[in-house]
Amino acid sequence: MLVALIIFLGLSPALVSFWMMQRVQAQTQARLQRTTHSVSIRRTPLARGIEYQYVDGIGYMIGDLSCRFNARSNYIRCAVNPYGPCQNCPFYEARQLSPY
Repeated sequence: MLVALIIFLGLSPALVSFWMMQRVQAQTQARLQRTTHSVSIRRTPLARGIEYQYVDGIGYMIGDLSCRFNARSNYIRCAVNPYGPCQNCPFYEARQLSPY
């Protein structure tokens, strides 16, 4: 009887640890799935419109590419006015081209 009690006391921390790890792993997996789902919803590109342009080697981008604040992305237009429109934007600044 004493031997069984010693074995049980020796194995109980490992069993409790294993149970806690499984529980935390399940919670983390559920949280990760929720986060992944919400990120995929947010990263859906905006509807294609007049401002959608294709650039070789990069892909589709939205907004006025000649503007300094353009994000060069197909998800947001610019840092100042992310959801646009670019037409008559008060923040428009022509982009200066680098000589290199």
